[in-house]
Amino acid sequence: MAVLTVVELLALGAIWGGSFLFLRIAAPQVGVGPVVEMRLLLGGAVLLPFLWRERARLGTFPWARLTGIGLLNSAAPFLLYSWAAQRAPAGVGAISNSLVVLFAALIAWALYGERISARQALGLGAGLVGIVVLAGGRIGGDVVWPAVLAGTLGALLYGLSVNLVRHHLKALPASATAAATLLGAALPTAPIAAATWPRHAVSPAAWLSVALLGVLCTGAAYVIYYRLIHRIGAPRAATVTYLIPLFGVLWAWLVLGEPVTARMAASGALILGGVALTQRA
Repeated sequence: MAVLTVVELLALGAIWGGSFLFLRIAAPQVGVGPVVEMRLLLGGAVLLPFLWRERARLGTFPWARLTGIGLLNSAAPFLLYSWAAQRAPAGVGAISNSLVVLFAALIAWALYGERISARQALGLGAGLVGIVVLAGGRIGGDVVWPAVLAGTLGALLYGLSVNLVRHHLKALPASATAAATLLGAALPTAPIAAATWPRHAVSPAAWLSVALLGVLCTGAAYVIYYRLIHRIGAPRAATVTYLIPLFGVLWAWLVLGEPVTARMAASGALILGGVALTQRA
């Protein structure tokens, strides 16, 4: 089981790191709205059996709340990271995403009064310095601060939604909740997708990237993640945070030839060092 846990953590890091590569390929051709809508629908479809199994418990739950959290937890961050992928290398989004753990701790303190230790405060500071370093220059000739800002806002929304799910949806099974929030968020984003659906030819690689984003990086990844949570607990499963930016940068370099700069390395080291400081042993 220990070997299986390591394999699944590596697989999950590789899959979620790959999502930024797929966004970089798909978003410029397909458009932000259609990419997000297809990702929500396909991811929800993969998780639909979990939703069906728990339909009795979810039937009496306020779906407006599920939809609202789905917009914060899925639709809005997906839109922001897709928009960023149109404007900056895939590694930029992957590194920005590393802030989720730091923002989750900050929002838990701000909204729910959870204590922040001196060590956690130092970690938050290191992470914020890291994102400033990332935004402060060009990568591959591109000005990246708008994409960094979008990725940072996406991480902030993920951090907020983690706390909302923990405090308002904890009575529901996690896998069924994920399916419900994905499908609930797909409804209000459908008009955006319809209005911006591509009128031009889209390459097979872009459509394949959209399919992989939904089926693999959203639906299947959630299944692996919840298996890990069940086996080793949420805090240990969250160590996948350290792997996502490494794989995100690696895939972009291998597949797209995107540069790995000293600025990206310094930023990633600061952010992941900050994440390490906020975590318990």
